[in-house]
Amino acid sequence: MGNGHLALVLHAHLPFVRHPEHEHFLEEDWLFEAITETYIPLLQMMQRLVNDNVPFKLTMSLTPTLCAMLQDQLLCERYVRHLDLLIDLAARERKRNRNQPELAELSKFYFDLFSASRRFFVDEWKCDLLRAFRQLRDTGALEIIGCAATHGLLPLVQQQSNAAARAQVLVGRDAYVDLFGVPPSGFWLPECAYAPGLDPILQEANIRWFVLDAHGLLFGNPQPQRAIYAPCYTPAGPAAFARDRDSSRQVWSAEEGYPGDPAYREFYRDVGFDLPLEHLGPVARGVRKFSGVKYHRITGRKKHKDLYDRAAAEKAADAHASHFLEQRRAQFRQLADFDVDPIVVAPFDAELFGHWWFEGPRFLELFIRKSAFDQKDFRLTSPSDYLSAHPTQQTIEPAASSWGENGHLEVWIDKNNSWIYPHLHAAAQRMSQLAASRANDSTEQTDRVLKQLARELLLAQSSDWAFLMRTGTAREYATKRTLDHLSRFNQLHDQFVAGQFDEKFLADCEWRDNLFPNLNWRYYCSGGL
Repeated sequence: MGNGHLALVLHAHLPFVRHPEHEHFLEEDWLFEAITETYIPLLQMMQRLVNDNVPFKLTMSLTPTLCAMLQDQLLCERYVRHLDLLIDLAARERKRNRNQPELAELSKFYFDLFSASRRFFVDEWKCDLLRAFRQLRDTGALEIIGCAATHGLLPLVQQQSNAAARAQVLVGRDAYVDLFGVPPSGFWLPECAYAPGLDPILQEANIRWFVLDAHGLLFGNPQPQRAIYAPCYTPAGPAAFARDRDSSRQVWSAEEGYPGDPAYREFYRDVGFDLPLEHLGPVARGVRKFSGVKYHRITGRKKHKDLYDRAAAEKAADAHASHFLEQRRAQFRQLADFDVDPIVVAPFDAELFGHWWFEGPRFLELFIRKSAFDQKDFRLTSPSDYLSAHPTQQTIEPAASSWGENGHLEVWIDKNNSWIYPHLHAAAQRMSQLAASRANDSTEQTDRVLKQLARELLLAQSSDWAFLMRTGTAREYATKRTLDHLSRFNQLHDQFVAGQFDEKFLADCEWRDNLFPNLNWRYYCSGGL
């Protein structure tokens, strides 16, 4: 039996996108696609492992914004309607392809897949996926960790206002407690972004550990004695685990990683772009977009794509799971020479598995089954379990870092998005000043206004908007969201300070952005209450 430990950490996150003011809203599809392609397949995979008594440990963050959407009745109803439209499209595709055996088989595959997703979501879990996650957590196989309230980039938020960074962490912690009944022991730092001075806030939230990119530990002061193969405590207390780049790159890199294999399903080739709009019907609503029905495999770099062969894809996933197991075993054999009980931490965006890489959940399941069967050099663990078993570790001050391109914050501060920060800074300052001046005011009106001001500020701070402005994928939407939240914040703030209470405007803001019902705005008071 080997003494190595491998921690797989999946980060499940989406920004809060909910538009009750529109009957249909394109960006709500982000949630619907992630539920069908990632969250349901991962839940089904873990349930199969538990039912088959396969021992495993997985760690997942479920961010507060994602949880708020998964709990939202309006979005759940819209998701079921979305599934019904997909089932209808797949049924029409079966008819259209009935004389082409390969396409007919694929159409049936999608019809069965969407129908099974509907049964899982509606019949089995009564539209409450968080209950399914809770049940897996109760088996001990899945550890669920917390995250900042709206995935705000904490080093940047803290530069603007320590109170605002504190609110991101503590509101995120409270949202977790509301859902799971206990505080989280682990915490996902948005974008793995850390800067010295964040650890006291995490300590206040009673967080035991978090994940950094490798250079966050390697360039720490003093240098870590065991490189990235053991956690280090920060000066204030919580432990930092470092991401292992080798295991990560193998899985996510499109060039050298598994997802680029020619047998796997091609993400970008979708009937939403291939078929006439009138045939797509209500799924498209007159707009070219991904439907989730994809008939082709990656094939190669050329434009021509072969039809997707599910048996070939399954074979590739099996081969890659075996290869990943061998690579990890070789890695632990090397580490065994100089180390006691090393840990390798492999964090990923959860949406890689299923959404971007369709076969990802299958790969994970096969890898877990193979590693459970063959526990020669390592076993699966969670960072919490590792810390409990290995409480004595070095203390260092980790370096400022992120897992973004080039390892720092340039993705979120560049010519496309840096204009947002002076506005966010001003709003954070105004929020802290107002909270401090009203700390002893317990009227219902003050409570409602300050709660909503905090919601608008938190939503404006989401790191997703700056990221989307930088990549250009949804630049207009991300810009509009940032400006809308700031504008509502400023309007509410100015009305309140001037003593003009606009009940209709406040109620409209509460109806639109209804997350964090128990938000504690007093976290913005500098000393904390």
